[in-house]
Amino acid sequence: MVIYTVRNGDTLYGIARRYGVDPRILARDNELSDPSRLTVGQTLVILQPKTVYTVREGENLYGVAERFGIPIGELWRNNPFLGGRTDLRAGEVLTVVPEAPVFDREISVNAYVYPSADREVVRKTLPYLTYLTLFSYGLEEDGGLAELGEDEELIELARQYGAAPIMLLTSVGEDGRFSNALSERVLADDGARNMLVEEIATELSEKRYAGVEVDFEYVSGENAEAYASFVAALRDRLAPQGFSVAVSLAPKTSADQEGLLYEGHDYRALGEAADRAFLMTYEWGYTYGPPMAISPLNKVTEVVDFAAGEIPPEKTVLGVPNYGYDWRLPYRQGESRARSLGNVEAISLARAKRAAISYDEEAEAPYFRYFEREGGVPVEHEVWFEDAKSVRAMLGLVDSFGLMGIGVWNGMKYFPQLWQVLNHTYSIRKVMG
Repeated sequence: MVIYTVRNGDTLYGIARRYGVDPRILARDNELSDPSRLTVGQTLVILQPKTVYTVREGENLYGVAERFGIPIGELWRNNPFLGGRTDLRAGEVLTVVPEAPVFDREISVNAYVYPSADREVVRKTLPYLTYLTLFSYGLEEDGGLAELGEDEELIELARQYGAAPIMLLTSVGEDGRFSNALSERVLADDGARNMLVEEIATELSEKRYAGVEVDFEYVSGENAEAYASFVAALRDRLAPQGFSVAVSLAPKTSADQEGLLYEGHDYRALGEAADRAFLMTYEWGYTYGPPMAISPLNKVTEVVDFAAGEIPPEKTVLGVPNYGYDWRLPYRQGESRARSLGNVEAISLARAKRAAISYDEEAEAPYFRYFEREGGVPVEHEVWFEDAKSVRAMLGLVDSFGLMGIGVWNGMKYFPQLWQVLNHTYSIRKVMG
């Protein structure tokens, strides 16, 4: 796998000729909407598979899988353009055996989606996943479980593709916001806690989930021990039934880090209580903050370094963002609000605005600026997002620290370079047949 950065004067055909690949396949692999127009600074993933196969008339994916003796899931993963379909067209070129992964190890991969997720996007994503986590169950005023609803289809779809469906339990109330009052009501009352644990156990069994992930945010420091005890009690109750328990953690760099987002998350205690610990290593650049990388690698590394001393790496999951932000300049604290956008959308925007993309080597993230006329006046914007290079840098931390894997927030928009780079960096663990 080669990650190529487009230079001034480059064309798709020229790049393809330089690396000895078919330009049509290069465009297909990167899902380029307009192959004739490239943007300076844009990255392209160039794949050089070991074995390819040209489909003959009347063949389907099951037949190709049988011919080569490989699971159909691998063919989906190596050929994302199929979108999970099994019907084939004569002349299509399939990657049967890709080049060897960069690292000789297997990792777990999770992605978070809402029930409203585009099913086409979900089907293209599932072959790369160990877990599919559904966002989210919440809490009732009495501490009971507020059901997600309309999740059965995604649960069944995940199972069809060999991904374990996971219930996400959050401290989100009826207003859609995280509430420490709701979570602390559960943590402070043994009766409410036990009721919630039993309701979760019942829901997991009835809906055929494979486990639960707990994401209680804004837990106070006074309730840190109670929070870890709740997660431990949940695991004690669910483990005998074969359910896993994970926990989401705010991105801390020290045990005594101040701030309501951090104080209730005791890394060591929660890491011991859960089967997996998900580091929410994103949102340095966020809606109301100043323009900057979403997950600057130097900052993310500090979090992972701290976590490595508190939680066994084989339990630790690195958060990887799958989105960017567009800020209107100048940034004004308390007034500015960035617009969220997908990574593919960011490239399209740069192309439309004829903006060259730059790359911050310290943060390991791409960005660009452009002007938009508002009322006849040019207003400058700054966009930070992810590309193949930034994904590769994040994935490198998994090997450097020996982590369990990654969790992608979120899987609602398909970003081909994310999954292509992942697929050619690690083997992907499957816990369901």
